[in-house]
Formats: sequence, C-alpha cells, structure tokens
Amino acid sequence: MQISRRTVLGAGVAGGLAAGLGAVSTATASTMTTTTTQASEQEQLQALYRQAKAEGGKVIVYMGGDAPGQWDFIGQAFTAQYPGIEADLIVDLSKYHDARIDNQFATRDLVADMAILQTAQDFDRWKDAGELLRYKPVGWDAVFSNAKDSDGYWTGVFYAAFSPIISSSLAPADPTTFRATDLLKPEFKDKIIATYPNDDDAVLFQYKLNIEHYGWKWLEGLVAQNPTFLRGVPGSGAGVANGKYLATPAAAGDPRPNGTVVLPRYDRFVSWAQHAAIFRQAAHPATAKLFLSWLTSGAAQASVIGSWTWSTRSDVAPPNGLKPSSCTSVASSAPTPPTPTRPSAAHRAIAEQTFSRTPGRR
Repeated sequence: MQISRRTVLGAGVAGGLAAGLGAVSTATASTMTTTTTQASEQEQLQALYRQAKAEGGKVIVYMGGDAPGQWDFIGQAFTAQYPGIEADLIVDLSKYHDARIDNQFATRDLVADMAILQTAQDFDRWKDAGELLRYKPVGWDAVFSNAKDSDGYWTGVFYAAFSPIISSSLAPADPTTFRATDLLKPEFKDKIIATYPNDDDAVLFQYKLNIEHYGWKWLEGLVAQNPTFLRGVPGSGAGVANGKYLATPAAAGDPRPNGTVVLPRYDRFVSWAQHAAIFRQAAHPATAKLFLSWLTSGAAQASVIGSWTWSTRSDVAPPNGLKPSSCTSVASSAPTPPTPTRPSAAHRAIAEQTFSRTPGRR
C-alpha cells in the first residue's frame, strides 16, 4: 500500500498509526453500544436495504483519497453485508472531487450520489446553496456534536489528523513531547521532507498553527534546515517510513518500519471529521441513505472504522494505541491535549497569506 494521504486514513493504518503510537494505550477497537441499540439499528438498516433494492441497488460515492482502490475495504464490507447492492467508490483528491461536483451542479449533470471528503468547507457552502439532502443517518444521535451538522446535512464518518512523523531513532521516550521547534535541531539538517504547503489545505494550516505558536523565526529556521519539498502527502510520510529522511512536519499514514507518528502534547495539530453528505438531486437517494447509515452504524464504526482510526461515535472505542475521544475534541494521545483544529474556508485565505510571507517569497 502506498502511504495514504487521507489516512490516519486507510487500511494500512490499522497497523500504522496504531503501531506508531503503540505504547500510548492498550485500548482495543470495540463497540460499546448496547445489544438493544444494535438490534434497533439493524432493523432500520434492513428497512433501508429493502428500499435500496426497490430503487435499483446502486450508489456512486466520491471519496477523498490518494489512489484508486484505497477505500475498497469499505466498499467490500458494505456489499458483503447487503448482497445485490452495488457501490462504486470513486477515489481522488478531495480538492479535485469538489471541483468536479461544482461543475456537475453547474451543468445539471450530477454523477455522484454522495461525497465523503476532507474539504470540510465545501459542505457548508453546498448546504447554503441548497445542494445537500437533509438526512440524519442511523446512529446520528451517537455521533459527537463536532462531527455532524446540527441540521443533519452532513455527518462525519471518521476522524483524521495530520501531525509530525519522525524517525524512531530520534523520537523521545514519550513521543508526544516532541515539538515543532525540535525540527530545528542540527540532526535534522538536510533530513526533513515536507509537502509544499500550498499543495494541501491541511498541511498549510499546520504551518499557520506552528507560526502562531512559535513565530516567524520558526519558519525561517525550518527553511534554513534545507528541507526537501514535494507534492502530495504520501511521499512525505513514506520518506520517513523508508528511512531516507528523519522527519516531516505534517503527514499521515503508516510510519513503519523507521518512523513514529507524533500526536503532540504541547503543539496544536490539524484534525477533522471526514464529512459525508448525500446530494439533494442524487439519482439513487435510497441506496445512498443505506450506505451512509451503514457506515455510521455502531457495527460498521467498530469493525470498519474503529480498527484503524477514531470513530465519530461516542460509543465506539478507538483502536489499540489511541486514547478515546471526548465530546468536545477529537481523540489525542496526550493526557491533556490541546484542542485539535480543522481548516475551514475562512482559514484558507489566512493560511495562504501566511505562506506568502515564507522566506524567499516575500
């Protein structure tokens, strides 16, 4: 598997993020929902299944990710649960999918029935434009309030995060104590790999957070370290995982065999609920409702999502290596974590202005 851009996201992180944080916690991925709750959800899902079959049993989902096949494990789990239903999960970068969707709205030629993307700001915009279907899926009441639209137009299906990945050989005994300023130490000279900040909103926002905390001298110091820049997040994480580089400031994915994921105790890091919504003009609304409700159900969140990242449900435990989340913030390995933050449309303009002041670009 190529190290996935959206993964703390992706099947590989079942042994990746959790492995990188293996000493943090011994929690196991299991559901805490009651038998009564599970039975009630299954009854609702069976009713949706009947409606989906009557509709034709097909759904087209645009999913944010790095490469075709990245989310096949989700589609395969869904179709195994519901024979006769076809799920076409089309994977591309969220910043490309949202442009496609906007074009389809404009030309009145909508292909996708629903979208699951990183670009959270799009969902607020589409909601305001009347393009989203108001729908509260099965298990909606158990979803954390910061992972759903209060009016029911979108629902988060998992939490994801970008944070530093560093060489295990240089990781402190408690990796959560690693700070962004540690990247300025001599041992990291010429050994940092980083995604171009203007290539990814979430990476760009992480730079903004670091500058707010440590000032412009931090960025100047990072540039003085002569980092290697490249497009896309997968290469940044992979560069540390394979041992060629010693650190990346903001990435995600499986850090093995040479890296350690850092969810910092003292620095803020970027995290978000991956947003999912059904389009108001979807050609297959019943099957889209089944897919979204299945994905947010306690059973699927425990077995399909909770095996590799934080569930957005309060009654589903995280995988081994991650501490539970709370009702007010995404989970963090830190005992007293700072509040993680996601980029938004309003943040993008600020972050771009921030990057324009990068040394050599003033």
